[in-house]
Amino acid sequence: MKLGFIGCGNMASAMIGGIIQKGIAAPEEIIASGRSQATAQRIAGLGIRRAENNCQVVQESQVIVIAVKPQYYQEVIAEIKDCAAPEKIFVSIAPGKTLAWLESLFGRPVKLIRTMPNTPAQVGEGMSALTPNQLVSAEEAQVVTRIFQGFGQAELVSESLQDAVVGVSGSAPAYIFMLIEAMADAAVAEGMPRAQAYRFAAQAVLGSAKMVLDTGRHPGELKDMVCSPAGTTIEAVRVLEEKGFRSSIMEAIRTCCAKGRSM
Repeated sequence: MKLGFIGCGNMASAMIGGIIQKGIAAPEEIIASGRSQATAQRIAGLGIRRAENNCQVVQESQVIVIAVKPQYYQEVIAEIKDCAAPEKIFVSIAPGKTLAWLESLFGRPVKLIRTMPNTPAQVGEGMSALTPNQLVSAEEAQVVTRIFQGFGQAELVSESLQDAVVGVSGSAPAYIFMLIEAMADAAVAEGMPRAQAYRFAAQAVLGSAKMVLDTGRHPGELKDMVCSPAGTTIEAVRVLEEKGFRSSIMEAIRTCCAKGRSM
């Protein structure tokens, strides 16, 4: 598998690390480009090849991940579109950028897959949604899905769901980090050392998420299992409901989705 990355920031580095660790591609099969010295050092640290320019990445790869910030997509695609052979598969990780918009930048039909990974890819627990266009075969879509499974879970979704993915997964780590921080702050207020409070809060979130995934039970059912009659947990839940906890989460995610659609 010849795999290329245009850009090698934090997300690309996390993806590459997982891909290598899972044996999906060897370091010598991966090439990346980057303008800054910091990016060059990151590429060297990953043990992959460094391209002289973005066209070299395209020419020497079967699958090319465009891993630059969304505002640079037009510039990058303008640079590479003339060296994009028909068999190449281009993967976007930019939120809010539709397949039609991406294709318009190339100026002709090309094989495109729109994706939305998230930052837990850095620890091998990412969640990614992939939407291929009509030129990508089912076999090619599975190849790219397998690449994304190198750093977590990955599923094919319709493009109409990609904005929802941004809200519930792409941006969601920020909400969870805020939750962990708030939980730890409360524990510190109760006298627990801060480092220990972060461990307890983070493990509670990790374990709870694993229960949802491993048991397949409805989150409400799992919540009820913790809420003993007249106990401490149901009192905490009452306060969360009083303060609009669930409504705040829903409104935040819907606002995030709306922002994604407008980008």
